[in-house]
Amino acid sequence: MSKKSITAPVQKNDQVLVSITDISEEGEGIGKADGFTLFIKDTLPGDEVLAKVTAVKKGYGFARMMELHKASDQRTEPRCPAAAPCGGCQIQAMEYADQLKFKTDKVKAHMSRLGHLPDVPVLDTIGMKTESGQGPWHYRNKAQYPVREGKDGQICIGFYAGRTHSIIETPICHIGQPVNEEIIEIIRNWMITYRIPAYNETTGQGYLRHIMVRSGYHTGEIMVCLVVNSKKQRSAAAVDDLIRMLCRIRGMTSICLNINPSRTNVILGSTMVSLYGPDYITDRIGPISYRISAQSFFQVNPQQTEILYGKALEFAELTGQETVWDLYCGTGTISLFLARQAKQVYGVEIVPAAIENARINAANNQISNAEFYVGKAEEILPERYQKDGIHADVIVTDPPRKGCEEIVLETMVKMNPDRIVYVSCNSSTLARDLQYLDAHGYQTVKVQPVDMFPHTTGVECIAKLVRKE
Repeated sequence: MSKKSITAPVQKNDQVLVSITDISEEGEGIGKADGFTLFIKDTLPGDEVLAKVTAVKKGYGFARMMELHKASDQRTEPRCPAAAPCGGCQIQAMEYADQLKFKTDKVKAHMSRLGHLPDVPVLDTIGMKTESGQGPWHYRNKAQYPVREGKDGQICIGFYAGRTHSIIETPICHIGQPVNEEIIEIIRNWMITYRIPAYNETTGQGYLRHIMVRSGYHTGEIMVCLVVNSKKQRSAAAVDDLIRMLCRIRGMTSICLNINPSRTNVILGSTMVSLYGPDYITDRIGPISYRISAQSFFQVNPQQTEILYGKALEFAELTGQETVWDLYCGTGTISLFLARQAKQVYGVEIVPAAIENARINAANNQISNAEFYVGKAEEILPERYQKDGIHADVIVTDPPRKGCEEIVLETMVKMNPDRIVYVSCNSSTLARDLQYLDAHGYQTVKVQPVDMFPHTTGVECIAKLVRKE
């Protein structure tokens, strides 16, 4: 006989008064209604809110705030009027000092609960220096704007609402570069003038899918990349007019097309077409200059990147005699940063364009002790170890959000480096991988969170590991 289902004390569309006592890793406030846990977006610990239940699951539910009855001491007025519906800044309503504490506590919880490493020292999150005390703004050097056909065929350009593909049209993004708004307005007017159709996700029709803007923090150089749905070029007059208008903006260096005809959520396709200038811009981290293409990975917060890479250098403890392997090296940002104080650096990255940029970056900075390989880290590293018997005194790894493949961790352990420096944008998979390394001969000395993404729930971490005696 089947067990009787237990009816939740609240149902969908109920309105309930809730005191928020905690916050989830995704930035949703947590409270209880008749003992039933609710996750409520845009709320903070200490808030008392009237909330409408939107979904009921087994043991918990979701709700949205209807009225704020009592404000938390952590609450501040969001600078962006679209902060609540937009999916970009989940915790903009939280005071910046509380944001930093939230991120530190999040990393500590992951180390203890997921990595079973409760004794690993997690240092206080390093925040951005600000004069106002209200939190840092306009730090992102990269923005990606979806372009969609709206009702009655109008053009919608903005950002996705949280967990949807509905576009929120924001006149100003307070974490992006101010010049982005001028660029978007130029492109919007150009589309109207030349009747350029926006992309329709339902039908797969339309021309312009996304607008990517990249900016050099130190150089002032700007790239505009239009992601389009077809190889078919617009008229020469239309292209010339777009170039002319965009080049009025100071610092405009590169204008290009990326062709992506696939029905996919992946933003960039594989084909690039230059319309104006080189297919890259340049910027610096510390003394190192980097070439950045549309497809290159480059940290989005240049100010905090210098702090992060400084920590990587500190944790690596290089004397000039070490062989260093940099896994998931991108355009060689960390590789070249370390090469100045290492004997030899080897970088591995799956994206060919990134490796091409890495090699050019090494040459442009007169760095001759850095060598780069194209391929998956989980294939290149074991192959080189088994065939060539490569070794490493220090291994640096900066994997994607899913963390390192187990074969990578296994090979790292076999290479027996003195130190491992693990950079991560996902502290949950970091905790999992640190647990593996802890069980295979390495000790995590400390984990340093760095706030690369203010006003969001994201946090970058860098961990130092040493070989156990």
